[in-house]
Amino acid sequence: MKVIETAIPGVVLIEPRIFTDERGYFFESFSQRDFDRQVRTIHFVQDNESRSSYGVLRGLHFQKPPFAQSKLVRVIQGAVLDVAVDIRQGSPTFGQHVAVELSGENHLQFFIPRGFAHGFSVLTDEVVFQYKCDNFYAPQHEGAIAWNDPALGIDWRIPAEKVILSEKDRHHPLLCEAPELFRYEEDLYKE
Repeated sequence: MKVIETAIPGVVLIEPRIFTDERGYFFESFSQRDFDRQVRTIHFVQDNESRSSYGVLRGLHFQKPPFAQSKLVRVIQGAVLDVAVDIRQGSPTFGQHVAVELSGENHLQFFIPRGFAHGFSVLTDEVVFQYKCDNFYAPQHEGAIAWNDPALGIDWRIPAEKVILSEKDRHHPLLCEAPELFRYEEDLYKE
């Protein structure tokens, strides 16, 4: 696997080594040994999958400590714009984001560390999205910020009138109004 750095340290893209022949393709989608050696030591405990249609926007979500989560995300079918926003107060990149297109064709994976809000918009008719988490889902520790916060300047690559949101995702605060964000100095990787 090839690790590609982004503009925010710790947020990386992973490009798998793909083997193709007349039968199709094969690639190793995850190796604990390689991930620990090339990205960081981590212990994933939960895998999730969702299916969505064009215009669905999920995010920008996070879990608060002590249930903060790192995520390793990928698309099996279709394409999304995947976004990680630094919400670590005191971070030199606080409020900045990285946005990448993930698709069933490019096979890229995106690693989002703890201390980041995460979301994606669906760019194709349908998408199947998978992700690994290094902490279990804890609904009482959910947090989120508004997907359309003008201070974030995210171009979701779908017209605002075509965005499909859950009822919950319609009512998140702006980043400047969000309570209980992460502190940059915290050791977010303690288990």
